[in-house]
This record gives sequence, C-alpha cells and structure tokens, in this order.
Amino acid sequence: MEEKFIFYLILAVLITLLIILARKIRIAYPILLVLAGLAVSFIPSVPVITIDPELIFIIFLPPLLYESAWNISWKELWKWRRIISSFAFLVVFFTAFAVGVTAWYFIPGFTLALGFLLGGIVSPPDAVSAGAILKNVKIPKSSAAILEGESLLNDASSLIIFHFAIAAVMTGHFVWYEALGSFFWMVIGGVGIGILTGKIFMEVHKKLDTDVNIDTILTLIAPYIMYLAAEETHASGVLSVVSGGLFLSYNQHKFLSSSSRLRTISVWNCLGFILNGTVFMMIGLDLPQIIAELENVSISKAIGYGVLITGVVILIRFISSYAAVIATFIARKFMTVAAAQNHGWQFPVFFGWSGMRGVVSLAAALSIPVYMDNGQLFPERSLILFVTFVVILLTLVVQGLTLPLLIKKLNLPSEENEMSEEQISASLFKEMTVETVHYLQDKYGDKIQDYPHVMNMVAKWEKKYNDVENVCRTAPSKNLYIDLLEFQRRWLLKKNAEYKDLDEDIIKKHLMRLDLEEERLQYSSF
Repeated sequence: MEEKFIFYLILAVLITLLIILARKIRIAYPILLVLAGLAVSFIPSVPVITIDPELIFIIFLPPLLYESAWNISWKELWKWRRIISSFAFLVVFFTAFAVGVTAWYFIPGFTLALGFLLGGIVSPPDAVSAGAILKNVKIPKSSAAILEGESLLNDASSLIIFHFAIAAVMTGHFVWYEALGSFFWMVIGGVGIGILTGKIFMEVHKKLDTDVNIDTILTLIAPYIMYLAAEETHASGVLSVVSGGLFLSYNQHKFLSSSSRLRTISVWNCLGFILNGTVFMMIGLDLPQIIAELENVSISKAIGYGVLITGVVILIRFISSYAAVIATFIARKFMTVAAAQNHGWQFPVFFGWSGMRGVVSLAAALSIPVYMDNGQLFPERSLILFVTFVVILLTLVVQGLTLPLLIKKLNLPSEENEMSEEQISASLFKEMTVETVHYLQDKYGDKIQDYPHVMNMVAKWEKKYNDVENVCRTAPSKNLYIDLLEFQRRWLLKKNAEYKDLDEDIIKKHLMRLDLEEERLQYSSF
C-alpha cells in the first residue's frame, strides 16, 4: 500500500511537470500526458492502476461535466443551439450507427449490439482536448462556442446509446418503442432533475447561514447529487449535471457572495486540473493491461481494427460538418439562423478535423462490466477497450498535433464586424463608468457636496472616463463603495441579458474584477 501511495505521489508530480512543459513548448497537455503515460507503462515494476468499472463514471464524470457547465457561456450555447444540437445528438447517433455497422461487418465476433456499443463509446469528441489545443491558436468566437457547446452535450447522447447497447448485449434483444420511450425520459427527466436539484441547492445557499468554506463544499457535493438522483430514476445523469450546472452558474450572483465565487473558481480549477491530468495519464498507463486481456486477436489485427474505426469516425465527422453547413444555408431561406454569414469551405474542414476523443470515451470503455448477468464474461470487452484506446491515441495525437497547423493554413475568416476583446472591453468599461457616475450623483449627491475632492474626481472622470475604482476609493464610506460595486454588477448582468451579441466572457472578466475589488475591501483600512 505504501509503494502505491508513493507511486501516486510521483504520478501527481509528473502530471504537474508535464503540464508545465506542455505550456512551455505550446503543445496541448492531454497529448503529452497520454504519451507520457504510455512511456511510463513500459517501465518495469510500475504498479497496475485498476479502477472499479462501476465507479469510473461517478468518480470522474460529474465533477468534469459540472466544471465545464459552470464555465460555458449560456448565451453562446443558446445562440448556436441549432448547430450545437445537431452535432451533439444527430452527428453522435450517425457516428455510432456508422461505427456499429462497420464493426459488425469487418470485426469477427462482433454482433450489431456490440458494434453500437463501440459506436456509443467512441462517438463523442472530448471537450478538454479541444479546449487545450485551441488555447494556442486564434479562431473566431463562434467556432469556439460551437465546439464547447457540442462537447458539453454530446456526452449525454453517446452515453444514452452506450446504456441501450449494454442492455441489448445483456438481454439479447432490443425493442425500439421501449428504447424510444426510455430515451425521451432520459433526456427530459435528466434535464428536469438537474434543474430541480440546482434550485434546491440554491435555496440551501440562500437560507442557511453559510460561509465561504460551506459554499465551496456544497458546490463540490452538487454534481454528485445531481448525477446519482438522475441515475436512480433511470434518467440521464450527464444531462442532469449539465443542466443543473448551467442553472447554478447562470444564477450564481443571486446566492453566492463575491468571496464564495472567487474561492469556488479556485477550488474547481484545481480539482479539474487534477482529474483531467489523472484521466489522460491513465489512458497511456492502461495500455499494457488492455493488451494483456486481448482474447484470440493478434496485436496487429487489433491495431488494424482500431485504425479502421478511427477512419470511420473522422470521415463521418467531415461528412456531418459539410452537411451542417449546407443545412444552415437552406434553413436561412426560411428562418433566421445565428450563422448570418458565409463562413466558406474552411469551417467544415476545421470542424471535421477537431473531433479528438478522450475522457468520456475512456470512462465509458472502462465501465463495461467484466461479467454479464448470467456470470459469463462480457463478449469482446478487451477488444473494445483496445480499439477505444487506438481511437483516442490516434485522434488525440495525430489530429491534436496537426490541428494548430491546419488552422493557420486555413486562415479562418473573422466574423463580420468582429471587434477585438480589448476594444469591446474598453467600450463596455467606458459606458459603465458613465452610468456609475450618474448613479453616484443621483443617490449620493448631497453627501458628495461635503467632499470637494470627490467632486473634483467626478468632474475629471466625466471628462476623461478614467478608472472607476479611483473615484470609488475616495468615496465617503466602505458601504458607499460596495453599493457602487453592486450597481456595476447589476448593470453588467442587465447589459449581458439585453445584448445577445455581447461577448459573455468579457462580462465575466469584469464581474470577476468587481469580486476581487470587493474582496480587497475586506482586508483594507478603507
């Protein structure tokens, strides 16, 4: 036990150092972690990491999904809902079908149910991989939003296919109308349970005498409760966590203090760092164990099957990308769509090559039960694991390493009237400054007369639109300053709600600045 603890400690240090190295050499850290895990797995006497298949989803998925849902822009998700939904549901089903038929036809011993099981596992692109890779390149905001939204929702659709395929393999039959009814319940029930659980947690935050530590603990508990509550009712735990996370994130300013918001962000960034690093390292570390469990299939044949399925996955994504663009152009003639301009041929190529697989595919493959209900070994489990590993490795390493180069070659066109983040932020800050001065004069006009230096600062401010914090720090009291910060917070949230084209990430940065300034007041002698 002590040896394993030391190994895990070394592994944590190695993950940290590799992520630092990845940033230094400007390579997405999932790629480096997978390759490092693969190299470490061949070192003699390295302990074999085994996780109970029944616990893999509970350990990793709820917090990873919750973190993604908390950070994504609800506004962008809604704006691009049609194309995101098509990629997250239709493309996933199309990919699973194509993989299922291909595996059934070309891989000996595979039934159609096993093929669909493999299809459900490898169909969803990975959010973490895409996000890490795209940090090093510049792409239009809409493209990044679509990829983020797709990767957040496609996990649910792929795991729905996965559960149905598992049931079909276990029972030996598939009743389509029962499956259709179960599908609707999994979607509707998952979303409903997630939002209901989110409301309950929001009320707990509001009505109980919580502090920063308790607020943070509650946010750590929430995704697990959402996931388990949905799974116990046979709804989608993934959709429950995603919908509940989106609901709480959207309403966070109603029930969390500035200190709690800042602490929660720090804790979740650290937790996401640990979980993502561990999972990607495990992808490489698991290879020897997967190879050892291969049954009656040579390594060369298994690699060939993996390459075949990888080719199908990539081909289907390219076809779907062009089909989505064509469908958008057709729909534009009959209704208003978010994509208001012709993005050209570059965007389908970009989307087609950005389908790296990762965390969810690995978790799904590892969660396949070793034994069936009748006590027999689950058929082709080891081969499914190996093929999944090959798909993850090829898409992550080959596509991941070449995607930044492809983006530069494509020279993706900017959005029409696209302003830089600095320009949008400066314009927003200027407008907020003017509104804050008006608010200060309307509410505290009489008090300001007693403080000539404040009046002088306001006069200069109105003329030059200087930093609002300079005026606030000379205000008569800490309460007045906090009131001004709260006014700015309300103004930003209102602005965000009224203007659908305003970049929500910029709004979030300004809101965080206000939280930091309010936190600073707690330790100042103001």
